[in-house]
Amino acid sequence: MAGTGRPASGSSFAAAATAAAVLAAASGCGWGDGGSGGSGELRVLAGSELADMEPLLERAAEETGVTVTMEYTGTLDGVEQVVGGGTEGRYDAVWFSSNRYLNLYPEAREALRQETPVMASPVVLGVSEHKARGLGWEVSKGGAVTGVSWSGIADAVNAGDLDYAMTGPAASNSGFSALVGVAAALADTGAALEPSDIDGVTDELQGFFAGQTFTAGSSGWLAEEYADRVREPEGRPAPDAMINYESVLMSLEDEGIPGGLLPVHPTDGAVTADYPLSLLESASDGAAADYDAVVEHLLSPEVQREIAADTHRRPMERDALPEDARGAFPELPELPFPATAESADALIAAYYDRIRKPARTVYVLDVSSSMAGDRIEGLRSAMHTLTGGDADSIPGRFQRFYGRERVTVLPFSSSVHAPESFEVPEEEPDGVLTSIRDHVDALRPEGGTAGYDALDEAYALLEDEDGEDTDGAFTSIVLMTDGRINEGMSFDDLAEAHADLPDELRSVPVFPVVFGESDPEEMEDLAALTGGRAFNAQGDGGASLDEAFREIRGYQ
Repeated sequence: MAGTGRPASGSSFAAAATAAAVLAAASGCGWGDGGSGGSGELRVLAGSELADMEPLLERAAEETGVTVTMEYTGTLDGVEQVVGGGTEGRYDAVWFSSNRYLNLYPEAREALRQETPVMASPVVLGVSEHKARGLGWEVSKGGAVTGVSWSGIADAVNAGDLDYAMTGPAASNSGFSALVGVAAALADTGAALEPSDIDGVTDELQGFFAGQTFTAGSSGWLAEEYADRVREPEGRPAPDAMINYESVLMSLEDEGIPGGLLPVHPTDGAVTADYPLSLLESASDGAAADYDAVVEHLLSPEVQREIAADTHRRPMERDALPEDARGAFPELPELPFPATAESADALIAAYYDRIRKPARTVYVLDVSSSMAGDRIEGLRSAMHTLTGGDADSIPGRFQRFYGRERVTVLPFSSSVHAPESFEVPEEEPDGVLTSIRDHVDALRPEGGTAGYDALDEAYALLEDEDGEDTDGAFTSIVLMTDGRINEGMSFDDLAEAHADLPDELRSVPVFPVVFGESDPEEMEDLAALTGGRAFNAQGDGGASLDEAFREIRGYQ
C-alpha cells in the first residue's frame, strides 16, 4: 500500500527513513555486500529536476550492484502514465518531487506498492539580500529571510515593490506547490482547499500573481533563465525574485550568481517536496529487491550528507546536516494540500483562466510544400490538442488555450501569409477554440520556406498590438518549420533586426520546434538569441509534434 502522509518536520522525516531501512533489511538484501538479489537494473520514470541525482546514482550502482536507469517526464504527464497504466511493464518505479497530486487518484494509489521519501525541499520565494533588506525583511545568520508571511509577500507585490518568476502549475510541481501554498495561506481556512474556497480568494490571488513576470515548464530551466538575465540583463531584465524549490534557490550561488537568492521561510508555512522513490505494484520481485537496496543506500547517513551538500536538499535525518548549516534549514509548517483531484484541478484551471496574467502567443507555422501529407496532419493534430481535443487526459485539461489568451496563427511558405488572431473568452471558449481548429485545418502546403521573414512579421504584429490590453501578458512566439529556411531573411538578418527591437519585444522568447529537416543547431541559436528554448520533434529520441506543442505550453 502507498503511504499518504507528507511530513515536513525533521522527526517525521527520520521516522520515514527508519521505516524504509527496516523494510529493506526485512527483504534480506544488504547493499553493503554489493548484491541486491534482483536483476541489477531499476527502471525509473522520474521528474526532470532529479537529473542532478545521477552522479550519486552512479556511485550507488558501484556499491549496490543496481543501475538506476532514469527516464524523465513532466509531473502531470507522469501522473497520466501511472493512472492510465502506461508505466506497467516499462518501469519498476516512479520518482517525482511529490506524490501528493498522484495520490489524489485511486488508480494511481493502487499502482504504487511502496513509496519512500528520500530528501526534502519546500517551495518558497527567493530574493537577493539587497532586495530583502530594502523591503525591511529580516535576514537570519543562516542566510535566509524570516518573519515574513505569504500575506507579507503579497503586500510587497501589491505595492509594486516585488516581482518574480515561477513555473507553470500545469507543467511543474514547483509551480503547482507554490499555487497551492499561496492559495492555502491567503485563504487562511486551516483546512484543505475546496472548489468553493477558490472564488473567495480569487481577488487576492490575482493581486499576488500580478507580480509574476515570466514562467517556464521546469524549475531547472526557470533558474537557468533567471541566471542568464542576471548576467546579461539587456533586453531581458531579471525579476526581483523567484519562486522555486529552496534547493534550487540555494544552488544559484554555485552557478556564479553573487550571493544567490535567499530563501524566504514563510511564517505560515509552505508545501514541501519530499521526493518519494516509489515502487510500482507491477514491479517484479527482483526489481523490488533492487528498489530496497537503492533506498537503503540513499538513506544511509553518508549519502544523506552528500545529498545535502551536492543538491542543497534537506536530508531525511536532521543530524545529517553539519551543525553550522542547520540554521539555514528551519522546520516549516506544512500548508494543507487539496484533498481531492476536483479541488486541485479547479485551482489549476482558475489560475490559467482567471487569476494569472493572460497569454499572448503567435504561432508561426510552416505550410511549405514539404509539409504535405503526414506532416501537415501532425501539425493539425497538435493544434487540435491545444484547442481542447485531449480534454480526457490529465495534462490535456491544462494544455489547451487559456481563457483571455490571444492566439495568432501566422502561416508562411515562400512568403508570409495573412495572420488570423483569436481571443479565447474566459467563459464558454468552445466556439473560439473550434474556429482556431477550423482555421488550421484549412491550411494547404505549397511553396518554399521563408521562416525568418515570418518571425520578423510576428514581432511587427506584436509591436502593433502593444497597448491593446496586452500590458504584462505572457507573450511568446512558436516557430514550427520542417526544413531549412531557404528564402527571404537569413538568421544573421533576423539577429540584426532583433537587436534593434524595443526592449519589451526583445524579451519575447521564440520557442522553435525542431522538426523534419530543420537545422537543430540554428534553431538552438534562435532560442538562445531570444531567451526561448528549442523543442525536439525530430526523428528518434525526439517527441512527436503533438508532444512538443504540449510541452511548450508550460512556457507560455
